[in-house]
Amino acid sequence: TIIMLPFSDVYNEVSEVAGLLHQKGWAEKNAGNFSIRLEDEIGFNSSTKDYQLPNTFLKLAGSIFLVSGKGRRMRDIARSPADNMVMIKISTKGDSYTTINDNQLFLPTSELLTHLAIHCMIAERASKEKAVIHTHVTELIALTHIKEFCEQDNLNSLLWKMHPETIMFLPNGVGFVPFELPGSAKIATETVDALKNHQIALWEKHGVFSIAPNLNDCYDLIDIAAKSAEIYFKCASTGTLPQGLSDDKLEKIKKIEF
Repeated sequence: TIIMLPFSDVYNEVSEVAGLLHQKGWAEKNAGNFSIRLEDEIGFNSSTKDYQLPNTFLKLAGSIFLVSGKGRRMRDIARSPADNMVMIKISTKGDSYTTINDNQLFLPTSELLTHLAIHCMIAERASKEKAVIHTHVTELIALTHIKEFCEQDNLNSLLWKMHPETIMFLPNGVGFVPFELPGSAKIATETVDALKNHQIALWEKHGVFSIAPNLNDCYDLIDIAAKSAEIYFKCASTGTLPQGLSDDKLEKIKKIEF
C-alpha cells in the first residue's frame, strides 16, 4: 500500500531537496530530475491527451507519480515545485500516461523511462522505496574519469575506506553503470539491474540515481557517497593518495549497531 503525504508536505520536501541539489552544484542548468510515487487513488481528473510509452509497465498500471518537468531547473523547482513538476497517471494497460492537470505546458523529464523502469522494479519486489533522484554529483562523476574506479569493486573499496559513514549507510556500496546514452532503453535496463542490490547507481561520466522511501533519504545517501569521493580528492590534491581505513577496521565498523 502506498501512503501519500499531504501535498503541502510533498512540495515542501521537493523544494528543500531541489534547493540542496542546486546549492551543491549538482544541478547545472536543467540537470537532474526526480520522481515520487503517490497514492494510486487521487481525486483529480486526467487530461484528455494520452502519451504513449515505448515500454509497457504493467506493475505500474493506474499508478500516479509526481515528476520533475522536462527542461526545468532545480533552482526553479525549489522556488515553486507546483509550477515545475508534472503529475502523471499510468494507463490501465501500463503502456501510456496522461497528465493530471489540464494546464501543464510541459512534459515529464526526458529520463522518465528510467524512472518508471526503476519504480516498476520496486513494485515487483514490493519494497518500500517511493522516491527516485537523478543528479550530477561532481565528485562521483570525477571518480569515473579515472579508469581504476570504473570497476565496481575498486570503486566501492575506495568509497568505503574514505569515511566510516559510507560502509554504515551504504553497506552494499554503489552499482556502477558503464556509459550509455541518457534516456535510452539500454541505460534504463542497466540502471534497474544496478539498483536491484544497491541504493545508488553511478552512471559513468554522467551522474547518479538513488532510491529511498523519500527524497530526503535519497539525498542523504548521495551526500554520503559524495563525501567519501571528496575526501579522496582532497587528499590526492596534496600529492599523497589516502591510505584509507583498513579491511580490519571496516569489519569492526560493520558490527556497530546504530
